[in-house]
Order: sequence, then C-alpha cells, then structure tokens
Amino acid sequence: MADDGLGVDPEYQIPDELWERIKPLLPAPKPKKKPGRPRMDDRKAMTAIFYVLRTGCQWKALPRSLGAPSTVHDRFQEWREAGVFEKLWRAGVLEYDEKSSRSCGGPGCWNTTRR
Repeated sequence: MADDGLGVDPEYQIPDELWERIKPLLPAPKPKKKPGRPRMDDRKAMTAIFYVLRTGCQWKALPRSLGAPSTVHDRFQEWREAGVFEKLWRAGVLEYDEKSSRSCGGPGCWNTTRR
C-alpha cells in the first residue's frame, strides 16, 4: 500500500491491489469550466469516500487530511451519477460468482434444491 501521508489509520487506506482494480472504472475527469485549484487526486478522493462509508461519520467530520468535505462529497456525487459505485458492486458480484462457482462445482450453485 502506498504511504500517502493521509493522516488516517492505514486500515482506512485503499490497498494498491484494490486501487488498480478501481481505477479503470472511474470516468475521465470533466474539463474545467474555469481555471482554479488542481483536481483532487482520485485515489485520495476514493479513500475519503470509503472512510465516510466505513466510519459512518458525517461529510463535515471528515479528517481534513483526506480533503475538503465539500470536494469529497462533490466527487462522491459525480461518481455516483456516473455509476462508479454500481460498477464496483457488479465487479465484486462477478468476482464472487466466479470464485463460488469454482468452489461449488460450477454455475448454478445458487439454484441448489433443498432437501
């Protein structure tokens, strides 16, 4: 896992292997309408979003080291509208299906009959 100096416990940081699987699911950044601050790093934004989801803290209670709460919430909304979290969920379900079908003898393991 990259040490990004995010100021939170490493257990809340996204492991490198997981990040490499998330990155392709993210949409390309929208062009800026006007010059300003550089865009927040995608990995840092996702780490902050996962932090809020895992801890249940309010957006405004997000540790400042993870970014401005309004910026993180804006990115959450942008990615939600782009279907990123649904894509993550689907990828996880597909991976689970692949692993479970290998361990239970093939497709259709969900449709086993009860005795």
